[in-house]
Order: sequence, then structure tokens, then C-alpha cells
Amino acid sequence: MRFSISNARAGTAATPLIGLATITRLAMQGADLAPLMSDLIARIERDGGDAAAWLDLSTIQQVMGHRANRMALQADALRRARHFTHAPSGAAPLRLLALMAPGDFMANTPLEFLLEGGAVALDALYLAPDGSLPEALPDHDVAFVAAAEADGNLPILERLAAAERFWPRPIVNPPARIAAVTRDGFAKLMQDAPGVVVPPARRMNRAALGAGGGLEHPFIVRPVGSHAGEGLRKIESRQDLDAYLAETADTDHYIAPFVDYRGADGLFRKYRIALIEGAPFAVHMAISPRWMVHYLNADMMDNAANRDEEARFMANFDKDFACAHAEAFRAVHARTGLDYVLLDCAETREGELLIFEAGTAMIVHALDPAELFPYKPPQMQKIFAAFEAMIRRKGAPRVRAAS
Repeated sequence: MRFSISNARAGTAATPLIGLATITRLAMQGADLAPLMSDLIARIERDGGDAAAWLDLSTIQQVMGHRANRMALQADALRRARHFTHAPSGAAPLRLLALMAPGDFMANTPLEFLLEGGAVALDALYLAPDGSLPEALPDHDVAFVAAAEADGNLPILERLAAAERFWPRPIVNPPARIAAVTRDGFAKLMQDAPGVVVPPARRMNRAALGAGGGLEHPFIVRPVGSHAGEGLRKIESRQDLDAYLAETADTDHYIAPFVDYRGADGLFRKYRIALIEGAPFAVHMAISPRWMVHYLNADMMDNAANRDEEARFMANFDKDFACAHAEAFRAVHARTGLDYVLLDCAETREGELLIFEAGTAMIVHALDPAELFPYKPPQMQKIFAAFEAMIRRKGAPRVRAAS
């Protein structure tokens, strides 16, 4: 397997992307995206080969909740180009190439948010769904396997794993390691790890789930490939299971025992933690009276007491939460083997780290309004700086050789 580095523009979009981070920020600030859409459509009318305009238009459609439109427009973009650039925010002595999979937001690590305002030039190379790889690669100092764990991404991850030792530049996040962090695979990886509780997940087809053999109530069920609570249910009886199957057409599901992790005050607390080369960083803390906790459905925007608690959590994280679960974080880093991985987790009543999910596609961003969350920008900048420092360490031999 041979690869060459090329600065040729064939297959490269002629103009930089506006990008996911900028478009999402505009949407969260309540901006009217219609003028931007009109500008992109006008660009396409002038030049149908403007792949960046097609891809930005697809991103707007996803942000607006139109996934089918997103996928169709993305396909139009990728027929025209596979390599896309982002306009650097400043001097960029180091170039990061994201190895991407076609798909929606959860198909890839959302690197744009992590690199906002930094001095790393980000390029995106979209790989074919069958995993075939180009022989000529865009010039870069470091490659990052952005394609996340998903059934549809397996051909890409498998081909990248086979190609990894031939890659001409350092690679962040080994593709085989990403493929291993399925919900059931991660539970097996972490079995008997000290200080960690990962409910044993099983993958079941619809027929096996409907038969209900060996299932103890309560358990949670979700369609394979779902995220952010989509299709997630707690099943406490046969009637609950029948009702769930009646409302979903999905064929494959993950099931796992339900662990009641509410605190003494009756509230549920869910944490998102980033591990960067094994070092833990607090991303957010969500507090809710409901067991299915996500930051957007938790009582954070409207509850000052919850925000105050999150602020204290972030301020004291290094000496409290990170120390209490240091052994658990070391085990996760060692057993996943990932340079960058995120955990959605909680604490059991016995004080152990309860991990719901590990993955590389969860979002870390600095989009929350600073007037409501004044404690977040410094914390996010801490994460962004650590991430950029990791990328620079990985690329240091290449940069030294080129200088």
C-alpha cells in the first residue's frame, strides 16, 4: 500500500468552507440563515462545481433539522470534490487533515469546534463509503481519524486500520480502536476495570428483543446508531416492551440494565468528560429530575442553582472529580487506546464512575451564551488548548523535519 503527498488541486474544493462551527454559532445566536442560503444558492447557480457551497448548504439543512436534505446536498458536494479546506483564523504552521466519513453530524468528530480560534489549519478529506483510499493525499502534518464508530463507517475504519502503518504522517486516534468502542464492545473492554461501572450492553435484533428471553426489568433499549436519547426508553414491563416495539421500525437494538444513579436529593447528574491523551477535562454537567439526561433537556438554562453547581464542578474538577476517578480514567485510556475520547457518565450511589457511553463524535463547543454561563469560556479554552497541544506534539517530528 503506497501513498504520496500532493499539492495538486484535483478533487479539492476551490473555496474554503464557511463550516459547521460558524453556521451553528449563527443558528444558536438566532440569526436568519435565509440570506446565507441565498448566497450559497447564487454561488451554485454561477458555478455548479462549487463543492464548498454545496457542502455548506447541506450543513445549514442539518442545522435546520432537515436531515434528508442534508444527505442529498452532501452527496452533491462529494460528487464534485472530496477535499475541503477551512479558512485559518491566523498563522497556521501546522496542518491537520481530518479523515471523514459521509453522513450526518454524528458520523465524525466535530473538530471545527475544538479548533476555533486556534492556529491549526484544518482540512477535511471525505473518504468513500466502501473505504477505498486515494493514493495521493493532500499535504498535511498530522492526520486525525474523524470517522466515528458506526455500522456505516466500518469499511472506512477497517481500510484505515490496514493502511495506518503505511500512512506518511502521524495519525491521531487509531481507527481499529475507534471501531472497538461500540456500546457492547466498550462494556466488554471495561469489564472488571477498577472504579468503573459500565452496564453490560447487548445487541439484539428485533425478533430476539420481541421474544424477551432472559431480559430482566428494568432495562433500557435504544436503536443501534441512535444518539442524544433518540429512541431511548426504559422498559419496566412486558407492556412497555410491546408499546416500544409498536412505535419503532428499527431492526437492531442495544439493551442494558437500568442503573438508578439519582443522588440523595432525588436529582440525576450526568457529566461529559474529555480524555486527551488520558488527561480528563470537564465538558459539562447536566442536572435533571429525569433519568434520561441531556444538556439540552436538563434544567440548566432556566435554573441558576444548577448553573452555580456546574460552575463549582468545573472550578474544582481537577482536585475533586478528576482525583476521585483518576484510576477509572487511567483504565479507560489504557483499554480504549484512544488519544481523544469522550465519556458521558455519572456517579453510582457507591461513588464509582458510571459510564453510559464512550465515543469520539460527541460535541465539545464554546457556543453557550456567556452571560448565562460565564464560567464556561475559560473551561472550553482549557480543553481547546490541550487538544491543540496534543496535535502539535503529534506533528512535532514532521514540523521539525520541514523546518
